[in-house]
Amino acid sequence: MRTRIWPLFLSTCLASPAAWGQDQALPGEGTLLDRLVVTAGREESAIAGVAQSVIVVEREEIEQAMEISPDATDLVEKLVPGFSPGNQTISGASENFRGRGVLIMVDGVPRNTPLRDVSRILSMIDLDNIERVEVVNGASSLYGAGATGGTINFITKRGTSDKPTVTVRTGVTAFTENIGKSAAPEASASVEGRKDAFDYFFSASGELTRRTYDGFGNEMASDAMLGQGGGDRTGSGDLFGVVGYEDGPRRFEVSFDWTYAEQEPDWFTDYDADPVAPDFSDPYTGEPLKEDSKYLTAKYTDSAFPLGEIEVKGFYNKIFKQSPFTKFSRVNSIVYYSGDPLNPTADYNQSALEAERAGVNLTVNTPTDFLFEGSSLTWGADYIYDETRQKLINGWDVIAPMRQHSLAAFAQAEVPITDRFRVQGGVRFDQFYLTVEDFERPEAYVGDFRMAFPAINVQGGSFNYNAFTFNAGAVFDVTDDLQMFGNFSQGYSLTDIGAFTRRAGLNSTAEACDAYGGLLASLGCTGFPDFTVSYDDIAPEPQLVNTFEAGLRGDWGDFRGSLSAYLSTSKDGVNYDIEANRVSQQKERIWGVEATAEYDINTMFTVGGILGYQEGRYDEDGDGSIGDDEYLPNNRIPSTWKGVGYVSARFGNGFSARGEVEYFSGRDRIAGESLDGATLVNLGVSKEFANGGELSLAVRNVFDTDYINPTATATRGAPVPGLGRSVYASYKITF
Repeated sequence: MRTRIWPLFLSTCLASPAAWGQDQALPGEGTLLDRLVVTAGREESAIAGVAQSVIVVEREEIEQAMEISPDATDLVEKLVPGFSPGNQTISGASENFRGRGVLIMVDGVPRNTPLRDVSRILSMIDLDNIERVEVVNGASSLYGAGATGGTINFITKRGTSDKPTVTVRTGVTAFTENIGKSAAPEASASVEGRKDAFDYFFSASGELTRRTYDGFGNEMASDAMLGQGGGDRTGSGDLFGVVGYEDGPRRFEVSFDWTYAEQEPDWFTDYDADPVAPDFSDPYTGEPLKEDSKYLTAKYTDSAFPLGEIEVKGFYNKIFKQSPFTKFSRVNSIVYYSGDPLNPTADYNQSALEAERAGVNLTVNTPTDFLFEGSSLTWGADYIYDETRQKLINGWDVIAPMRQHSLAAFAQAEVPITDRFRVQGGVRFDQFYLTVEDFERPEAYVGDFRMAFPAINVQGGSFNYNAFTFNAGAVFDVTDDLQMFGNFSQGYSLTDIGAFTRRAGLNSTAEACDAYGGLLASLGCTGFPDFTVSYDDIAPEPQLVNTFEAGLRGDWGDFRGSLSAYLSTSKDGVNYDIEANRVSQQKERIWGVEATAEYDINTMFTVGGILGYQEGRYDEDGDGSIGDDEYLPNNRIPSTWKGVGYVSARFGNGFSARGEVEYFSGRDRIAGESLDGATLVNLGVSKEFANGGELSLAVRNVFDTDYINPTATATRGAPVPGLGRSVYASYKITF
């Protein structure tokens, strides 16, 4: 392997400008401490008043990042120290936040599917529509279940110009290994403006990817992570629109977003190859991977509401996510059975998630100066309805169809004790009503036993559960330029119920014995098989995560930076066993350190970087305690160290340039499953023209480094190569 590893020192000197959205002050915006953030407390407040580490990236910085890559995952990876290295595909498999789940929202509306976790979310967000991104590090329950590691909120654009303004962007990406067969075009167009009390923003975009190549010069597989899809041979598009009406202090707006993608692989994947590769002797025979999801949101705000400021939001999401067809292989030991043990994969071994979510959110921010001058109380209630199914392409259910109603109430207080010391805290109560329908889990072939496991009946029922979650924190102004903060926060997660019902009768030995009795005498099972299990017996426990964090942040003008440390614990952490193809829950803890720094050398040059470390252990043997050698699996923490650095320059003639270095260490905590790290270099230049146009040219992985992507590899344990050198050219004009 000819990987070129640069010294770690470089990773703290060079990084992407996008990584410093939380620190780099724009003209007229003041310091990073003055930046406004809504996501952290469901109300608008300055970063200086938030007792958590938060990141805010504005539109100018998003555009700078898009000159190297227009992908939302790349933006977050370079922006957030605690976010894992991206797996470089359409999927978000094994990508996590501080080793845990991430809640992804658009305009404060979650896009996750909590009853069945399908992670194809972040890559589907079109950055052309995004005005700013707000990231809250650590567990949170303010928006409901899901944010056990962190929250990422993409806030979309609104019309601001007094006359219609049109922006057109075109681009093309090509791998230098084979430019002709890899050239992938993309285009987007938007129009925005204001007319009296009305404002509007509409956009459309499309992209067509073709072949992709790794640093070895080899064509990459279309489904290297088994059932997740890849980054090649995909056509995708997005339609977005928002219309708003303002009447003094009141505003009403409605938005619609439709994301669509379709991947049509040419070949199945050879998982026995090292690294995995297309199997050119085995043409792909399944239906395409598909994404067809629609999101409708309506919002009303009134800053003159008698109790303060009020926001009422309603949303409806209709989500369709179809995975590619997969076959029985070394990394796919359980498939739906064809009836032929020599070729056990059924021709319908391909599934699609269908989910509908609707909800109403109420948020009120009430000044409470009568109690304490400068204090406020943010309070409200949420209601969400979920309906989720996952079906094979022949129409059979592969998980128990589920419906869930959830009700919640919350209150969040902020109190300035002195001019330099502020405290905040809150509580949320969630009540869930879950209905699990009866269904028949189809007959499955299990490679470890070299036998077919007959279909079993899964008995559902009605269930309800609830949880209180708390948070508390404080901010102290050490000086006018330096702050100290600390917090305790809790996040609540519904443990992927669909994953457990999909493997009903196979999740554990006890479960298998319950369903199959003496048919599994080799496991010590006895009794008459009844081919039935009850959901009540296999139901996973909801996961409650506690995060403790303390840190410093400051802005001294030319220099900006932050440093924080955290500890995250849970009693019912969720882990996926690759070899057994099984999901289980154990006690666990994760810890880490994150640092950011940026320095303006002069008016032309800026250098900066981020650096993150994380590690974790869990009760692997189930004895109730966590041993020193019981490290979390790689699909939870694929890389221990991650660093991103940059140097940028702006010249007076409209030219700008920047260089990035990305470093990730991989991980060697698990015996026999060592993941290698790598250091990658990216370069970009751009030129602004007098007509409002801008031409950009970027080279990613400049030295065509061949390496194994740790996050993608951790998903199934098969070595997945990283992307080789590519060139990205784009042109944008506004008129």
